[in-house]
Amino acid sequence: MDNSSGVGVLDKAVLVLNALEAGPASLAQLVQATGLARPTAHRLAVALEHHRIVSRDTQGRFVLGPRLSELSTAAGEDRLLAVASPVLTQLRDTTGESAQLYRRQGDERVCVAAAERSSGLRDTVPVGSALPMTAGSAAQILLAWEEPDRLHRGLRGAKFTAATLASVRRRGWAHSVGEREQGVASVSAPIRGNGGKVIASVSVSGPIERLTRAPGRLHAVPVVAAAERITEAMRRTS
Repeated sequence: MDNSSGVGVLDKAVLVLNALEAGPASLAQLVQATGLARPTAHRLAVALEHHRIVSRDTQGRFVLGPRLSELSTAAGEDRLLAVASPVLTQLRDTTGESAQLYRRQGDERVCVAAAERSSGLRDTVPVGSALPMTAGSAAQILLAWEEPDRLHRGLRGAKFTAATLASVRRRGWAHSVGEREQGVASVSAPIRGNGGKVIASVSVSGPIERLTRAPGRLHAVPVVAAAERITEAMRRTS
C-alpha cells in the first residue's frame, strides 16, 4: 500500500511522528526508523518542535509534543458533543425536562450542551454557563469518582458530604433538591471515557413541583440509560 499523499514534506513529517509513537528517539534512531537522510530528519524534527508537535526529554531525545495532546482533547470534546446531542434530545423528550451535559473545568463545571424544553421553564442553564462544583447533582457526579485527596479538597464548602458521594458511587447516579438553586431539582449520571474515568455528567433539571423531592425516583433510569448510551458511543468512536 502506497502511504504517499503526494506532498513529500508532509509525508516525511508523518514518518517522524510515526517513529516517535514508539517512544523517545535520538536523531540517529529517527534516521534509522524513518529511512530519511540525517539533515532531513533533523530539519523536520526541529520544525515540528517549533510548533510543539515534537518536544525533547531530559536526555535531549525527541518525543511527541504537548500540542498533540491539546488537539486530542479538542477532538474528544467535539466527539463528545456530536455523540451527546441526539441523546440529550431524546432524554428531554422522554422525561419532559431540560437535559444538560456538564464537564469539569478546574473548580467549576461548565454546561457544554443542552436540550431545552420548548415551553415552560427554559434556559435554566444556558450552554457555556460555569457553575460551582460545590452544589448540584452534576457536581456530585463529577467529584464522586475523583482520587481521594482531590475528592476531599472538593468537599470544602460543598453542600453535600462524603457520605452523599459514597451513595452516588454505590447507586451510579445523583440527585439534588434545591441544592444549587432554590426551587430546582436535578438528576445526573456519569459519562465515562477511556479506562472508566468520569469525563462528563448528563443531567435533567426542572422545578421541584414537577421533579418532586425525590427526583431520582422519577428520572434516574432514563438519565443513567442516556449516560450509558453516550459512554458506549464514545467507546465505539475512539
